Amino acid sequence: QVQLVESGGGLVQAGGSLRLSCAASGRSFSSYAWFRQAPGREREFVATSWNAWTGDRTYYADSVKGRFTISRDNAKNAVYLQMNSLKPEDTAVYYCAATAYGGSVYTRRQNYDFWGQGTQVTVSS
Repeated sequence: QVQLVESGGGLVQAGGSLRLSCAASGRSFSSYAWFRQAPGREREFVATSWNAWTGDRTYYADSVKGRFTISRDNAKNAVYLQMNSLKPEDTAVYYCAATAYGGSVYTRRQNYDFWGQGTQVTVSS
């Protein structure tokens, strides 16, 4: 049975940092992503890491570029999201997602087959 389990959310002051983790069990994946959903808003893409011929590659939403870093440990089937310089508008439930497809950047929810349960990130002003 495939499962994605996130951890690392919490409450932090603006300007602070958090590191989210996502552990995949049951199989390995070529592409991982982080999405987030704030109250009353649609789930939005945050960052992705995928296998490419040249190695693991990453891509970020403009809103988090330069502040967030996605990384992965293929041996552990895990992906991480280091979030620095957090802002109140980063407050959301963060979801880990995965797909067996790689080789390209996937930013749409429909691209991902497996999802975690979500972890709450709250940034106070």
